[in-house]
Amino acid sequence: MECSEAVRSAAWNAAIAAGDSVRGTTWPNPSVGCAIVAPDGRIVGVGATQPPGGTGEHAEVMALRQAGELARGATAFVTLEPCNHTGRTGPCSHALYDAGIAAVHYATPDPNPTASGGADFLRQHGIPATHEPREVSALEPWLHGVRHRRPFVTVKMAHTLDGFSAAQDSSSQWITGEQARAHAHEIRASRDAIIVGTGTVLADNPRLTARRLDGSLYPHQPQPVIIGSRPIPAKLHLGQGGELRYSSISEALSDLFARGYRDILVEGGPGLVGAFVSAGLADAIHSYINPSLLGAGLNPARLVLDEPTSMKDIRRFHIHQLRQLGNDIFIESRLS
Repeated sequence: MECSEAVRSAAWNAAIAAGDSVRGTTWPNPSVGCAIVAPDGRIVGVGATQPPGGTGEHAEVMALRQAGELARGATAFVTLEPCNHTGRTGPCSHALYDAGIAAVHYATPDPNPTASGGADFLRQHGIPATHEPREVSALEPWLHGVRHRRPFVTVKMAHTLDGFSAAQDSSSQWITGEQARAHAHEIRASRDAIIVGTGTVLADNPRLTARRLDGSLYPHQPQPVIIGSRPIPAKLHLGQGGELRYSSISEALSDLFARGYRDILVEGGPGLVGAFVSAGLADAIHSYINPSLLGAGLNPARLVLDEPTSMKDIRRFHIHQLRQLGNDIFIESRLS
C-alpha cells in the first residue's frame, strides 16, 4: 500500500510520539512507538513499549491489538526494526506477519545481534520492510547503551546572561521562569536516574523528584544517585536510604548500566558537571538561560575542566535543539 506524504508524516509523528510518551519507563527495553495505517489512510492503531513490570509487550503488539482486524492489509510504521527473537514476548516480526500487515517502515535498524533480523524475516515472507531514517530521540539512550556499553548522559545547567547560577549568598530560586522549570521536570520524568554530588545535596537539600507545576508527582520517578564520600545527614531528603551512592563517576556509570539504567541526567554543581565534560562522558548539555544579570555570584560557566590553552583546543558543540520557554531560552548542545 502506497501512503501519501501527508499520511506518512502523520503516521511517523504518531509512532515517534508514542515512543516519547514512555521514555524512561521501559528500561532495559527500548522505548519504541508504532502506528498502523489502514489502506484508506486512517491511523487505526498506535502502541508503545510497555514497562517490564507489567505486560512488557512491545509497541507493535500494542498497536496491532488496537487495530484489530483493520490491521490486515495495513502498513506499520515502527521507530525500531521489529525484533526477531523470543524473550519475555514473541518476535514482533512474526506478530506483524500473522496479523496480515502488508508493509513495514522502520526508522532505525536494530543493532542488537540477539534481536535483529526482523526486516529480513518480513522480506522473506513477502512483506516489504523499508528502512526510512527518522530522528527518534526516545531510542537514543538504548542505542547508545548497545554501542558504547554505558548510559547516555545529559548534564543540566541554568544560569543568567552573565553566566551565574546563584547569587553571592547562594540563593538560586528562581533564576528561570515557570515554563522552563516545568520543562526541566518533564525531562526528569523521562530519565532513569538523576545524579548529583554531595556538595549539592548538603547545600540545597534537593528532592530530585519529577513534579508538575501543581506539585503533584509524575507517574515515573527517576532513581536519585549521589556521587561523593561526604556523609549525608538523615534529616535531608536524600538521607533516607532510597538513593544510590558511589565514590566516583566511573563506578556510578558502570553499576548503573549493569542495573539497566540507560538514560541519566546530571544536575550537580560545576565540579561534577565539569568532571563529566572533561572525561568525555557528557553526551548532551541542557542549558536554561534567563535574560537577567547578577554581576557576581556562583558561575556554572566556570566549570572545573581540563582547560584548553589555545582556541584551537576549545570544546565546540553544536546546537541540537533551541526553544523559547516563556522568558527563558533552552539550548540542547551536542559535541561537534
